[in-house]
Amino acid sequence: MFISVGRSATKIMILFYDVMTMLLSVFRNCIAVLGQGRAAVRTVLLKQVYFTGLEAVGIIVTIAVIIGTVIVVQVVSLVGSNGSLTGKILVWMMLRELAPLLTALIIISRSGTAIAAELGTMKINGELDTLEMMGIPVDRYLILPRIIGVTTSSLILTVYFVLTAFLGGFLVASLGWHIPFDQFFQGILASLGLREIAALFAKSALFGLLISTVCCRYGLKVGRSATEVPQAATRAVMTSLFVVFMLDGLVTFVVSLTAI
Repeated sequence: MFISVGRSATKIMILFYDVMTMLLSVFRNCIAVLGQGRAAVRTVLLKQVYFTGLEAVGIIVTIAVIIGTVIVVQVVSLVGSNGSLTGKILVWMMLRELAPLLTALIIISRSGTAIAAELGTMKINGELDTLEMMGIPVDRYLILPRIIGVTTSSLILTVYFVLTAFLGGFLVASLGWHIPFDQFFQGILASLGLREIAALFAKSALFGLLISTVCCRYGLKVGRSATEVPQAATRAVMTSLFVVFMLDGLVTFVVSLTAI
């Protein structure tokens, strides 16, 4: 038992070290790319934002409307047509927890697997070695735009998720129980403070940053066998899920301490 715990702790420490090392390299490249290679990096960045952000808007909007509807229906069935309380609970559940968490899960399932598989395939095909031989830093050309693109998309998609959930929740409350807009809106404003907004953006930014870094790490660790690509993608997804849930609990705990 103690051996198993020690191995797990060692793996977590190695993962933490690799992620921090990659992030430091990315931050250094952010400064270096201002001097040269901006056009190439910008092209990869825009493609990543398009794939992770724009192409995921449809599923984000659909899930947000469904979740917002479910929350409103459950709240109204418990407390009745109390528009103010309904708006407050929607903020507490959606803004603080569900929006950044569900957005992160969608990004992991779509973009996380794609990044790990793509980088792993490029390494097997020798494309990474070719880039290095041509004098093109892999960290700057492949890793930097993917991390920035996923982080930016995570922030934008989370905002879309929140706004769509609020809109869907209001439409359900208005059409189904004739709750006035002013009551619903007052409940939202009463619960919407700087702490909630800061927690929302902190979670979404950290989720995007760590998901992309973890997936890039596992993609670059692929060896020379094609069978390692799906294994790397699976490990990237499982590790990203672990990191997201741990970080979600940590940020929620820190935010709760500020409310005391």
